[in-house]
Amino acid sequence: MKKLAQREEQIMHVLWDNGPSFVKEIIEKLPEPKPHYNSVSTMVRILETKGVIGHEAFGKSHRYHAAVKKEDYQVKAVKDVLGSYFNNSFSDMVAFFAKSENVNEDELKEIMKMIKNKKS
Repeated sequence: MKKLAQREEQIMHVLWDNGPSFVKEIIEKLPEPKPHYNSVSTMVRILETKGVIGHEAFGKSHRYHAAVKKEDYQVKAVKDVLGSYFNNSFSDMVAFFAKSENVNEDELKEIMKMIKNKKS
């Protein structure tokens, strides 16, 4: 599974959050500025060739659905960030967020709690 472009990820989030949708329904859920119908239709077909979505035909219309679970894509995306920016080190990533003050003390305690529970 390859990293998706920003608009492709937005389309996937619509499908993950709302379930099977027609192109018109996908556009309604996308942030402003809304892309043109043909642009979204093209992106949806590209996502289908990438194997991350599928469709069900209703005459000439297609209703699209996610073929990849959100959690599976999240794992892939985090691994990409981890490898690209943190030398595949979770501790380096957590340290980065702790130092940059993006993670508060309560969140760090929660992370530690999760780690301890996983070890048990």
